Amino acid sequence: MKRTPIWRREASKRTAAVLFSCTLLLAAWAFLIEPDRLIVNETRIELPAWPADLKGLRIAAISDLHPGGLNVTLDKVRLIVEKTNDTQPDLILLPGDFVDTALGLFPIDPEVTAAELKKLRARHGVFAVLGNHDWWLDVDRVRKALENAGIRVLENDVAKIDLSERNGQRLWIAGFGDLWEGAPNVVATLAKVDDNAPVVALTHNPDLFPQVPARVALTVAGHTHGGQVAIPLIGRPVVPSDFGERYAAGHIVEEGRHLVVTTGIGVSILPVRFRVTPEISLLTIN
Repeated sequence: MKRTPIWRREASKRTAAVLFSCTLLLAAWAFLIEPDRLIVNETRIELPAWPADLKGLRIAAISDLHPGGLNVTLDKVRLIVEKTNDTQPDLILLPGDFVDTALGLFPIDPEVTAAELKKLRARHGVFAVLGNHDWWLDVDRVRKALENAGIRVLENDVAKIDLSERNGQRLWIAGFGDLWEGAPNVVATLAKVDDNAPVVALTHNPDLFPQVPARVALTVAGHTHGGQVAIPLIGRPVVPSDFGERYAAGHIVEEGRHLVVTTGIGVSILPVRFRVTPEISLLTIN
């Protein structure tokens, strides 16, 4: 029987060692390093019907904190608040999931998280909707914690903002209930808008977007975490959406309607992120 040459056996061993080392490095990155990172992801959005006096409006979006795991400690929440304030946004939008009901190894009470979010600063206020995890824990408790911290929670409701420094322009924020748990009512919510000022909508789950009419200039959502894993040439294997990767992350335009899905901060189910870095989304509207 012909024996494999020694040099070939050694080459195979070296190849196996390299592959094993690469696998370990990728695993370390995905489970230990990337989930602990934090970036400010800046996006400029051109909205054709956006009023000239509102151009340059800066919106910071922070979604899916899921505090209580290894990567989202109270110190991490403080860092998120600090970095968001450093961007000097005009508005801050929080698309839900202020608690974690899946992986919370070191649970953080919503009142504690809200006390840190109270330090968020934006010229025209901080607005939130509630996510499925907020409902699963105790929706009334989470909502009360946020409101006691001065954060306006819009559950199928609207808020009008007067921007006196922009020639008296106005802007509406419309918040829809969570698609899985909150009985969203897009039509009834938008019926509360009583003038022609532009509307920015806030929803936890982007799967609601097909129901959002063109009356809304921009919809901001979270929930997907960007799939948490994005593999080159393969894509995002798991996205919690009925639409697959269609609304997984980023700026999406459909039939002239605009949606931004922020990939958020925390993790769910598995404590992993790969090529989907935790982010504060900073949107500049033009």
